[in-house]
Amino acid sequence: MSRAATLGNGNILVGLDRLGQVRDFYYPYVGHSNHVSGASGNYVHRIGVYVDDAMRWLEDPTWDVVVGCGPESVIGCMSAHNKTHQMTLGSMDAVHNEDNIFLRKFTLKNEAEEAREFKLMFSQQFRIAESRRGDTGFFDPRVNAIIHYKGTDVFLVNAYHGNRQFEEYNIGLFGIEGKEGTYLDAEDGFLQKNPVEHGSVDSVIAVSVTLTPGEETEVMYYITCGASVAEVHDLHARVIEETPEVLIKSAERYWKAWIRKEDRDISLLPGPLQALYKRSLTTIRVHCDNRGGIIASSDTDMLHHGRDTYAYVWPRDGAIIAHALDENGYLDAAKMFFKFTRDCLERGGYLMHKYRSDGVLGSSWHPWMIEGKAELPIQEDETALVLYMLWQHYQKARDLEYIESMYNTFIEPAANFMVDFIEPEFGLPKNSYDLWEEKFGISTYTASAVFGALSAAEQFAGMLGKDEPARTYGAVAGRMQKSILEHLYDPSLGMFIKLIRVRDDREPEYDRTVDMSSFFGPIYFGVLPVDDVRVTTAYETVEKTLRVLSASEGYVRYQNDSYYKMRDSASPNPWVITSLWMAQYHIMRAKKLTDLDPARDLLEWTCGHATVGGVLSEQMHPDTRAHLSTAPLIWSHAEFVLTAGAYIEKYNTLKEERG
Repeated sequence: MSRAATLGNGNILVGLDRLGQVRDFYYPYVGHSNHVSGASGNYVHRIGVYVDDAMRWLEDPTWDVVVGCGPESVIGCMSAHNKTHQMTLGSMDAVHNEDNIFLRKFTLKNEAEEAREFKLMFSQQFRIAESRRGDTGFFDPRVNAIIHYKGTDVFLVNAYHGNRQFEEYNIGLFGIEGKEGTYLDAEDGFLQKNPVEHGSVDSVIAVSVTLTPGEETEVMYYITCGASVAEVHDLHARVIEETPEVLIKSAERYWKAWIRKEDRDISLLPGPLQALYKRSLTTIRVHCDNRGGIIASSDTDMLHHGRDTYAYVWPRDGAIIAHALDENGYLDAAKMFFKFTRDCLERGGYLMHKYRSDGVLGSSWHPWMIEGKAELPIQEDETALVLYMLWQHYQKARDLEYIESMYNTFIEPAANFMVDFIEPEFGLPKNSYDLWEEKFGISTYTASAVFGALSAAEQFAGMLGKDEPARTYGAVAGRMQKSILEHLYDPSLGMFIKLIRVRDDREPEYDRTVDMSSFFGPIYFGVLPVDDVRVTTAYETVEKTLRVLSASEGYVRYQNDSYYKMRDSASPNPWVITSLWMAQYHIMRAKKLTDLDPARDLLEWTCGHATVGGVLSEQMHPDTRAHLSTAPLIWSHAEFVLTAGAYIEKYNTLKEERG
């Protein structure tokens, strides 16, 4: 189940499902820890209405629910209509931009022809610090609110109607000792007011209202987050003083100002593409932690089917996302990311597979021993992409003092590592994992990225007067460019191969799988000009091999890709990233306006696969177009922003040339 909306402020990130229920609640780092999600998939903050002697949670099939976000803000909206039981429930949802407060303003309407009493119920199932052991929940009479806590993770829950706070509540156990959840206590419309519980704890609160025919009313709900009970008390006092309405409006104004900061002219794009462009930028920013980490996705649903989530900082993903921020004038957020990676750099000058957003090394499946030999468990393109995108950042920011601060601590050690980490026989990078994290060898994409990174290092060193390193980086980059063309291009295949696997005392193994990254990498990093005949031939090979000819006509990653492939499909799944890479190719090679038509079509294809709330996934079912794997995938949103921006720029250039 993809996330219908993601809300945040760089400390908190809240993920709402298609019913407007909280499924993810990250704090105090974006991506770590998630205080709701669990491996069972059953953890959720439910919403329901008790009316006419029956409880109707939003999971009830009688509800028709739509959830999304406005394109120019990070304000969620939920609309739920229950025709059977004659009521409508809506909400405006926000995480305050300054304070660590999650706010929801609910509107409940009675659509029956007689007056009725309603109880709006809110269930909280916290799994604090991603463990169900040792949580405490209690009713705090000092503030008449529920508090859940463990250690320095503290959450205060409150709701009120008018000037009256909730009056009914219950606190109990779920997921242990045969307890299914305290929300079941709400089924009869009455809560038992148990004041405290510890272990695996959940809670329910209820607000009662009586509505005449056609009448509607507002109910306020919020969660304050802090490191102590005193801190959440203080935030609670601020909410009472300011009111949730005022805090939501201030958050809305902030995000509208943020999205209009640079006021980039995107009027060339059709309305739906403009909306997705803006929504992509806000989605990107919500997934940026205030200390620099940028996570790949906040959606934890895949945890319920596997061993981990995408809620980590992949240096590669983060570098591309930071580049999208740079291209739209959000230089400070990008700068924080580069500082984050500098602090993560290993002593040898390389970045590891992935990191938590608090800077700690993340989980990995890459071994340090392969066939009895010690190997670095890295994807070298991740180190290379960060260095390459740091040069792109400097082209925008011209922040020379910042670059000086990064040179000795990141640029030089990373470049020196890439200079030394070369396989002598081929003059290419040594074996490492490819960007898809699957194959170990010398991939075309990684070699191209290293060429681009060393070319950037040459520019940095020369600019700072470090002539000898500049000559070294430039010379190694030049030799690598020749080696890529000599050893990785296969005329019989009609494109660059996927990778070479070099092994001791054995013949090299050549993987000639047609891979979109092997097509895009050499042109993106400048190994070959886009109009080179080898690129044209490779394009024809990709079109024949990787284009999906089904309901979803995008591009797959590579031949016979089995990742999340559905049994009922004849083709691997198209990916947003690879489809937009193809759009970027068409933009790069365009000589006249009509040459941009395929790129525009792929931008519209991407928009057509977004949810109502503007969420892009990693991949789609080739026949049903359903989202697969994780959503939102922030790399997908970044590639959309970069592709749309490149399209606008190229269109305007060609239009001026035409006169």
